Amino acid sequence: MKFDPATRIQDLLQFGEFGGVNPSITDSATYTFLQAKAMLDTFHGKTEDYFLYSRHWNPSNKYLAEAMATMEGTEGAWLTGSGMAAITNTILQVCNAGDHIVSSITTYGGTFAFFNNYLKKFNIDVSFVDITDLEVVKNAIRPNTKIIYTETMTNPLLQISDIPALSEISKAHGLKLVVDNTFTPMIVAPKSQGADIVVYSLTKFINGKNDLIAGAICADQEFINELIDLNMGTSMLLGPSLDPLRSSQILKNMASLHIRMKQHSKNAMYLAEKFKEIGLPANYTGMPENAGHETLKKMMNPEFGFGGMIAIDMATSDRADALMEKMEAEGVGYLAVSLGYFKTLFSCSGKSTSSEVPEDIQKEMGMSEGLVRFSVGLDNDIERTFEKIHFCLKELDLL
Repeated sequence: MKFDPATRIQDLLQFGEFGGVNPSITDSATYTFLQAKAMLDTFHGKTEDYFLYSRHWNPSNKYLAEAMATMEGTEGAWLTGSGMAAITNTILQVCNAGDHIVSSITTYGGTFAFFNNYLKKFNIDVSFVDITDLEVVKNAIRPNTKIIYTETMTNPLLQISDIPALSEISKAHGLKLVVDNTFTPMIVAPKSQGADIVVYSLTKFINGKNDLIAGAICADQEFINELIDLNMGTSMLLGPSLDPLRSSQILKNMASLHIRMKQHSKNAMYLAEKFKEIGLPANYTGMPENAGHETLKKMMNPEFGFGGMIAIDMATSDRADALMEKMEAEGVGYLAVSLGYFKTLFSCSGKSTSSEVPEDIQKEMGMSEGLVRFSVGLDNDIERTFEKIHFCLKELDLL
């Protein structure tokens, strides 16, 4: 049966406290009990539908967690105050001192810094590999490995991880496969492809407004319960909970996610095809010649397209900077980090979102210093947007 995340979300019936068509926003930090035993049982995790303290659960977060789990096809979900909190809480819940992780070398700069720098404080070692080379992945596994970590579409090189193949490897060695799906919500459902845990920055496509910071962890209910256990749960004890007002905002925006993803993908495909026509080297997974094209095709929900992310190589950071400044001046979009916004955003990855990655490792992974990452917006007239980009390229003699 076809996995349809949009319809799954639309089928949710979540009424407000007084029959409102939107769930009520509950901004209480603490919750009352009518029986003392119910409070005691809740402290010990023996009750359902009781709320104790908002760092643990609150009704507004429960609504959004239900929607995220429904979209991803997981038993449960938990919300965090940022995407990085979702990643770090997941890793610290699974791993103990002395453990080992195999990670894609191409990954978000904050993730790389956490793996390469911060985890050393806990004697947790990380091997960075080309996640598209399955033999290299297998050879990197050690007796103390606990996790294979990757992104469905890696940041910023837009490589595609073969999640079913990685799942086979992880299961054969008793590991957890953790997948960051921030770039490809609805396009790919990693759980259905064999991932154990799916993490998100909700800040990006899912919320779509760049007006808040949030994250999510989607997994089986046992893992979610472990995360929020009052005595040993990483999320409960480190306290990265999401504000309920923000939860309610994201929940409403999820209702339009399927429409937005289709438009992001449509616009990105148009630009990729036009870039090819004018001879501009571009990396877009929707193009048949792209190295990850066939891998993505076998995992994706085709109605949502190939996503809104494109990368172009301007060879040097000076050329990249000149183009981005010109594009902003001409109204193409904004020179800004992040992605999934209704405006097109562009940045030079090596000097921004991947700046935590040392230059020698950037070169090792194949990242040019002139790599410009586009998060293509929801432009109604994408033809005009292309004409502006083409004008900027010609004016600066970059073609």
